[in-house]
Amino acid sequence: MHSVTLNSENRAEIAAALAGERWIVACLCAAWCGTCATYRATFEELAARHPDKLFVWIDIEDHADVVGDLDVDNFPTLLLQHHELVAFFGTMLPDAALAHRLIQAKSALSDAELAELAVSSEERRQWQADCNLRTLMRNAQA
Repeated sequence: MHSVTLNSENRAEIAAALAGERWIVACLCAAWCGTCATYRATFEELAARHPDKLFVWIDIEDHADVVGDLDVDNFPTLLLQHHELVAFFGTMLPDAALAHRLIQAKSALSDAELAELAVSSEERRQWQADCNLRTLMRNAQA
């Protein structure tokens, strides 16, 4: 399975997919960003390597109503989430091997380990409050 790109026509479909059991790997980007444009092929490669996960490409400017409050410092930014737990939120070097290892490492954690990790630092606690893509989509749909 390849990634899906959030657009105005598929919001309900993506919101439903986010509510499922699969891991979510979201790339937060901007159309004007050359690094993001280059990273798009890498993101597709990652999606092909991890067909059990939902890969979502989100242009933060086109969908500011969904992700507008997220503090995206640089591009591309990856968000990894399982159920209601955000496992990672941060800038990712455009390196497929590095992203692949990150996805493997986080998805290998048990739910209990993820829950423990989610509260292990102030930054991670903040991710839970601000970066939960399921919540952001629900709020944008309301």
